[in-house]
Amino acid sequence: MGLIDVGGQVREGEELNTIAIENWLKAQGVDLQGQVKLTQYSGGASNWTYRLEYDNYDLILRRPPNGTKAKSAHDMVREYRIQKALANVYPVVPEMVALCQDESIIGCDFYVMKRIEGIIPRAKLPIELELSEAQVNQLCRNSIDKLIELHQIDYLKTDLADLGKGEGYCQRQVLGWDARYEKAKTINVPSFHLVREWLKAYIPQDSKNCLIHNDWRMDNLILDPQAPTEVIGVLDWEMATIGDPLMDLGCSLAYWVEATDSTLFKSTRRQPTHLAGMFSRKEVVEYYLEKTGLKPDNWAFYEVFGMFRLAVIAQQIYYRYFNGQTNNPAFKDFWILVHALHIRALKLIGQHTWDESEIPEKYREILKGILKS
Repeated sequence: MGLIDVGGQVREGEELNTIAIENWLKAQGVDLQGQVKLTQYSGGASNWTYRLEYDNYDLILRRPPNGTKAKSAHDMVREYRIQKALANVYPVVPEMVALCQDESIIGCDFYVMKRIEGIIPRAKLPIELELSEAQVNQLCRNSIDKLIELHQIDYLKTDLADLGKGEGYCQRQVLGWDARYEKAKTINVPSFHLVREWLKAYIPQDSKNCLIHNDWRMDNLILDPQAPTEVIGVLDWEMATIGDPLMDLGCSLAYWVEATDSTLFKSTRRQPTHLAGMFSRKEVVEYYLEKTGLKPDNWAFYEVFGMFRLAVIAQQIYYRYFNGQTNNPAFKDFWILVHALHIRALKLIGQHTWDESEIPEKYREILKGILKS
């Protein structure tokens, strides 16, 4: 596997015009030396990520996939702007090199940044990396600390004050993802009626407004090869915005697979949170709240919302497969994951204080049955 994360062969149909890119970079004042070595990273099904390795520069290029209709879904300008604005206050963002909005170069917006050489902790750590339980625990703490550090940035003193819409983030998120699920429903997935109504009934006031990453997972982090518990890079800022930090944490936990989780959830794991020394989801929350001093009245809301949002994301992907918009066989069983997330969200609701009189009678027995299972 190799300790350092590197690219592989460029996928068919996703080739880059390196001559056009090189000429454009040189026109931006980037003095490139030597013949380029082009590779592509396999991770990330959304935007395409390439490595351009020269004698004197090691660069990463990010661009949207072919056929992108809505720039808002793959906004290279926005992602570039966020990282550039954070350079002086959050030094683990990659160094930006140049942004291209001239579609005559390769047919789309793209940006180039300097590559951070390191280890990306994916579902399985490299076999060359042997971490003790104590080191795994320190890695876990350091990854949460980096999220806390992000949430404590005074974004009003950066160029990102207009990145979000301000107060009312929790409500906008619940209503927005509710509408997305309604549009993506197919005949073989649950309605999520109880979960959706519960979320609407318990929308909290924003705990505070801050810069949030909105896709915080360990496989979006880069670790120092010489000190592999230390985070030296944070990637994938596409969904970053101004919002509630507890929503960021709750959505992050939706991807946090524990050693005691079901086989189905273990099969979806994309970060090494199962290793001995890692926190449980409960311990992550306790650690975060203790260090930040935030005291939510109903933590369950944030975790349930994270489950629901992940279910919507999975269902949106499955909807494309169901309707023949993609034939990728990896997506054919996503509807099963949607069901599993539904059950897990219901369990989370039932395990916390809730007013049974507010739950429609026909759902009470269903919920009680799930809690017993």
